Amino acid sequence: LAGELGVTPRSLRRYLVEVRRELDLISTTSRPGGARLWRLAPSEVPRRVEVRRTQAYALLAARRLFEPMRGSTLYEEIGLATERLLGVARRPGRGPNAGVSDARLEERFLYLPFAPKDYAARTEELDDLFQAVADLRPLRCRYQRSKDSREEKITIHPYAMVLYKDAIYCVGFHVGKGEIRTFLLDRMRDTECAVTERFELPEDFSIDDYFQGQFGIFRGGEPRRVVIDFDPRVADFVRTRKVHPSQELTALPGGGVRLTMAIGDLTEVATWILGFGETAQVIDPPDLVERIKAELKGALARYRGKRDG
Repeated sequence: LAGELGVTPRSLRRYLVEVRRELDLISTTSRPGGARLWRLAPSEVPRRVEVRRTQAYALLAARRLFEPMRGSTLYEEIGLATERLLGVARRPGRGPNAGVSDARLEERFLYLPFAPKDYAARTEELDDLFQAVADLRPLRCRYQRSKDSREEKITIHPYAMVLYKDAIYCVGFHVGKGEIRTFLLDRMRDTECAVTERFELPEDFSIDDYFQGQFGIFRGGEPRRVVIDFDPRVADFVRTRKVHPSQELTALPGGGVRLTMAIGDLTEVATWILGFGETAQVIDPPDLVERIKAELKGALARYRGKRDG
């Protein structure tokens, strides 16, 4: 059966467990003594959801956001929903403001991922993670630690699954450590979603508490005051971006702008600042100033002694 469906035996076993647990099935036979057949109970028939063309186009615009999930069962489900939305979007409208039915707006109004990761080799881990998050079930896996690349067996209560900068993260409770942490799907292996166990989602949990705007979903202790001055060449760019909820902008003499914000983890802040090159200068905190200096000094060292061309 796995071969007929084009999935692995492991995936098929997981699907059958989910079918038995989640769906109301009715058993019938075509004739006395014949093969037993199963069908969905009337209560399981999908309900119809009314969607207007504009609403369909708005949802279709974000469909490429899920490209990193291609090959997973979750992506297939999203694909089925996309096909239904396309049917609505391409349906001829009515009245003088109906629009053009064959304008292919779904190809011209869309979100384009910056540099999506390829999770084709981790579709089972992705499906297990999504199932665990959706049903509040513990997730067991082998996880590769970032500091030394060693693997350890861990159990997570996954509170949220986040697609951030086209990579997939999980924010959850590390049972062994007794604390909430951020986990990267890339480092998960041999995942197993619990079948009979469940956990309680804390009432006060909010993903916003672990989200630093453009600077990651890592929680790095108490927020620290960060001050950066930008020169006039990039001032308009900075003014038109909301990079963090706490940010404040102040005009500088000569047309520049000062950005002030409170950040807990400075790792991605440093990378972001370096992207501005000579047009950005860190004012505070001192350790971030030293980190930027060290990075620039290391980069410059790579070019010393090299001739142009």
